Amino acid sequence: MYSKSKLHPRNQHREGYDFGRLVAQLPALEVFTICNPRGQTTIDFQDMRAVRLLNQALLKTYYNIKFWDLPANYLCPPIPGRVDYIHYLADLLASNNNQEIPRGRNFKALDIGTGANLVYPLVGQSEYGWHFTGVDIDPTSIKVAQQICEFNKLKIDLRRQNIRENTFRGVIKPDDTFHITMCNPPFHASIDIANKGTQRKWENLGKGQSKKLNFGGQNTELCYPGGETRFITSMIEQSIEFADQCLWFSSLVSKKDNLKPLYKILGKAKVTDVKVVKMAHGQKVSRFIAWTFIKKSQQRLFMQRANK
Repeated sequence: MYSKSKLHPRNQHREGYDFGRLVAQLPALEVFTICNPRGQTTIDFQDMRAVRLLNQALLKTYYNIKFWDLPANYLCPPIPGRVDYIHYLADLLASNNNQEIPRGRNFKALDIGTGANLVYPLVGQSEYGWHFTGVDIDPTSIKVAQQICEFNKLKIDLRRQNIRENTFRGVIKPDDTFHITMCNPPFHASIDIANKGTQRKWENLGKGQSKKLNFGGQNTELCYPGGETRFITSMIEQSIEFADQCLWFSSLVSKKDNLKPLYKILGKAKVTDVKVVKMAHGQKVSRFIAWTFIKKSQQRLFMQRANK
């Protein structure tokens, strides 16, 4: 259960999961519901089938996504936390838009590593109507994401990244402009480290031994040589080439200690502004870092062009 006091004020999941409403929308979920020691209805989050059905129910109930499914062992992310990132990005853009939340397809977002789950474009388009472009290196992810778009009649652009070392190169075209870029980067330097981290998590929760990766995930979704810091560093270095085409670049940062080296890289890149936004999901605290090369006096003009 998520603490209602810690999610973003506009997050529809602040009151926790309404399983009565969710089961009414997706009856198949009921078989996987259980009662926790406090007498609350929940699911076993170690059961991937239960997690997948919960996500299906949430997307259908709150975001009008009638069809959503994933291949086996692909990342199945927790919806409430993903939605928080979208809402806080909307607040960031509002700071350049006379404190008005930007809405409509004139506002454009780029999701790096969109995955087969396509969650950020799905919830972002539903909440704010933004036009999303999703990028991924995995061909199966792109294919599944395209099927989700077609079935739900959604206009989301999908682009394949062909070079693992690239993030923005090869996918941002010369005539593209984006108001925000976002990314949930691979956290781990190797799959062995990912497995050990997951095992420690389950042991800390008193779940004993488990070989399952929490919420699944392919190697490209979980791991990158050098881990999260190296991946975001590459993003920062490549963002210099597209400084005039994007208002704000951003990425989740899983570990607070990773911020210090990232600040140094951003300083070398000569960005004009950096913001770190904290988010809390239950007992978990996360954050994203955002940077821009556009001068403050020009940021509002960038937003005004979309408002016309």
